Amino acid sequence: MAKSKRHTITAALPYANGPLHLGHLAGVYISSDIYARFMRSNGEDVAFICASDEHGAAITLRAKKEGVSPKDIIDTYHKTNKDVFEKLGISFDIYDRTSEKHHHETAQELFLQLEKKGAFVKKKSEQYYVEEFNQFLADSYITGQCPKCNAEGAYGDQCEKCGSALSPTELINPISTLTNKTPVLKKTSHWYLPLDRHETWLKEWMENGIYKGKQVHNPKDWKNQVVGQCMSWINAGLQPRAITRDLDWGVKVPLSDGDGKVLYVWFDAPIGYISATKKWAAENNKNWEDYWKNNDTSLVHFLAKDNIVFHTIIFPAILSELDDYILPTNVPANEFLNLEGQKLSTSRNWAVWGKDFITDFPGQEDVLRYVLCSIAPENKDSDFSWKDFQARNNNELGAIFGNFVNRTLVLTQKYYAGTIPSRNELEPIDKEVLNAIAEAPNKVETAIRSFRFRDAQAEAMKLARVGNKYLADTEPWKEIKTNPERVKTILNIALQITANLSILFEPFMPHKAADLAKMLNIALPKWSNAGNHSILTSNQSINKPAILFAKIEDEAIDTQIEKLKNTTQKTSKFPPMKDEITFDDFTKLDIRVGTITAAEKVKKADKLLKLTVDTGIDTRTVVSGIAEHYQPEDVVGQKVSILLNLAPRKIRGVESQGMILMAENVEGNLAFVSPTKDIETGNTIR
Repeated sequence: MAKSKRHTITAALPYANGPLHLGHLAGVYISSDIYARFMRSNGEDVAFICASDEHGAAITLRAKKEGVSPKDIIDTYHKTNKDVFEKLGISFDIYDRTSEKHHHETAQELFLQLEKKGAFVKKKSEQYYVEEFNQFLADSYITGQCPKCNAEGAYGDQCEKCGSALSPTELINPISTLTNKTPVLKKTSHWYLPLDRHETWLKEWMENGIYKGKQVHNPKDWKNQVVGQCMSWINAGLQPRAITRDLDWGVKVPLSDGDGKVLYVWFDAPIGYISATKKWAAENNKNWEDYWKNNDTSLVHFLAKDNIVFHTIIFPAILSELDDYILPTNVPANEFLNLEGQKLSTSRNWAVWGKDFITDFPGQEDVLRYVLCSIAPENKDSDFSWKDFQARNNNELGAIFGNFVNRTLVLTQKYYAGTIPSRNELEPIDKEVLNAIAEAPNKVETAIRSFRFRDAQAEAMKLARVGNKYLADTEPWKEIKTNPERVKTILNIALQITANLSILFEPFMPHKAADLAKMLNIALPKWSNAGNHSILTSNQSINKPAILFAKIEDEAIDTQIEKLKNTTQKTSKFPPMKDEITFDDFTKLDIRVGTITAAEKVKKADKLLKLTVDTGIDTRTVVSGIAEHYQPEDVVGQKVSILLNLAPRKIRGVESQGMILMAENVEGNLAFVSPTKDIETGNTIR
């Protein structure tokens, strides 16, 4: 593949519905910033694009719950998250907002272009609706049992366990995550993107890197999990996806028959990359089309694994319909970050929030960058722990990197009044170190360009280890007594290592790199200077050293661990209470004592039993997800509590006429809710 003349780098748009936590930072923003910073340092043309995703049903629903406007919600979290990005040194060329006028205009313009080309189909369908809020639900706010792998907790658009593409109506026992109730289906008309039309070329593009007869990327450079997830969708057969929604918040559908409808957030949000680029280009006297329509441009999307298909199937399908847009060169998606061995959970407050870290550890933002890069979930889920955070700061950054820099600068001040000494005759150990300096940049660069940021940072850290060992082996504090000329060479080389560290670590720890350059009394060198062992000239003065990495004491870490423990204590192991109802609501439920008279397994469904239940007033069929807990022969004759007046629903082709009430413990084990005394079938439970 030919080297690209410019690079459009996008970071997934964070939803302006809550604050950023470490999972967001490790999954997307640290790695994308490392990549962008390296490219800039190397003198390459970069557009690093991001924005707040400020539309979607979740924002309107949260606004209604809190009694504020959607704008109040997005203004709060846009500012909060932007502040976190800035404090952490995330160097976006633009951090835009999808609620801005210019974005709405761009999204509407592209929608109309696609509509004119016949890229959409309009049809009626049933979608889930929350009556309490008088609003249709976004797919991600509906969960249930996956019809493909039977995993619980699948979302309305995708099952995270098996990776299958889903629609909300496919879910078994769907529940609104906002109300913990079963939503109702309601008919509505929408515009659909017929993804099935795009299967053939998407497969060729993903598997072979071929688009419109040209090699546009190397599939071997893509992560296996990205290609695998994309191909699982394609091989399962792509289905049309609605690109509009019935909402009053978002980009309005610019058609006469589009009243009350907006562009669906997954269609609208990625267009935010384009609208933001337009704004940035106009403000910087650049041509935005060079970054989206020029084949000399590399387009790289940074995101977490839950956004893969949107950037490898849906967004490319949209861009392909627009003819002259380029497609992604790579989509280096990360897996998920866990916290102290548990899955991050915003609902349980099991998270370390970016804004809290900045408050609790002022001036140590680069330490967080270093640690999150060290444990980045590049190919599998990883785990953040406070003890590991402390150990990496104290034992790696402090004891190795910081110790080397401090000793080098302190000795230079002590022996030469802060003036860089000249090198004399080189010994074998000196030559080895100079070779290590020369080789380090290529190793770091190769890893960065391969999206292996953990390896890249580790290679940069190797040079700090070389420097630390060099001082330990040569012992200039002893050598000064007998061979002062030799010490000049040692410290000159040590100072050259230090200058190189400022370059190599700038993508990873930009604040510390700048601090280091300031101590050396130089402007931060560009990547072209990396590997040079004469960056600093003899007789040049340096500034007084300062501690780069302060030791993190046990007390600070214990405070954070205690904070998490308090979160756990406050959060019951049991599910939270559902929304309050009235007595009248309860009286609408017709729950009876029933008796199971027959039972059999549902074909191709490991968790489902088909039950025949005598309700006292009739005999009906109920499909129940209890097959993992009970054999059919074990439940015949069992008295149960059955909800009679639940609307019938087809599950795996069987019409279920009610619901069997079950008790479930925290381990997921089920038990029948049945009378303790012999009460006749048909009697009411109240």
